[in-house]
Amino acid sequence: MKKFTRILTAAASVTAAAAAGSGIFLLNTTMYGKRQTLAEAYEWQANHYDVSWFGKPEPVNYTIRSYDGYELHVSFCENPEPTDRYVILTHGYTDNRLGMLKYMKIYLDAGYNCIIYDLRGHGENKRTFCTYSIREAQDLNALISDTYKRYGKDIFLGLHGESLGAASTVRSLMYRQDVKFAVADCGFADIENVLKGAYAANHVPDFLLKVQSALAGTLYGYSFSEMRPIDALPQNHVPILFIHGAEDNFITPDNSERMKKATAGYAELQLIPGAGHANSVLVQPELYAETVRAFLDKIE
Repeated sequence: MKKFTRILTAAASVTAAAAAGSGIFLLNTTMYGKRQTLAEAYEWQANHYDVSWFGKPEPVNYTIRSYDGYELHVSFCENPEPTDRYVILTHGYTDNRLGMLKYMKIYLDAGYNCIIYDLRGHGENKRTFCTYSIREAQDLNALISDTYKRYGKDIFLGLHGESLGAASTVRSLMYRQDVKFAVADCGFADIENVLKGAYAANHVPDFLLKVQSALAGTLYGYSFSEMRPIDALPQNHVPILFIHGAEDNFITPDNSERMKKATAGYAELQLIPGAGHANSVLVQPELYAETVRAFLDKIE
């Protein structure tokens, strides 16, 4: 699985000798990191845990149109037992919808139908730049609307996201409060603190981040200072479970701690011992599943 941390850490290693040129290079790398194919994602999952259950029954694939007409590829994975519970799972940067298989079994066992999809610019979707939760949250909002229209307005619907998917999940709460819960695993409160940490680790001057942010606003229409999922939380009343690897040194645990404090609604935070970025469910699978199930029991 291509790691979010590799892309930005590689970008941060570029020196500041030529600020403008380096800024553009860094920006393009940050906004257009290499994406995995579905086959690559599935192979990675299969090499790291049991996925023999996947495809039984066969997922139903379809596309939806987002707020601006952009096409999103979606897979509906039906629970073997009839249920009115649904969860939308949102993957991380450079990954695709099959990267969320490691969480799906938890929800299938808990009696949920699972919906996975490719984030904008990822998987089978048309290539485009990443806005670190801004357009991505609006896409998720469109998928939520489609899910209610497709499966019924009275279904019990929740959200689960990883990394960029967690940030997009949190930000989507800015647009609607009609989901039952959200689980945000290793999400960032704002993208600037993540980039700043990567730059500092690679001895890149802070001013280059400002150059890059200004370029993002000019070239892509969104500056880094706008990419702040935490801003959705002061008015939020959807219950949220924040999960974070205690040893995550890329998107550090204080991001989840800040977001837990910021939300107006019920929130829990579980730090996973020994886990780095985006691998909590693999390092501590039993603790992870127990944490999610206990949270679901409370909010259901």
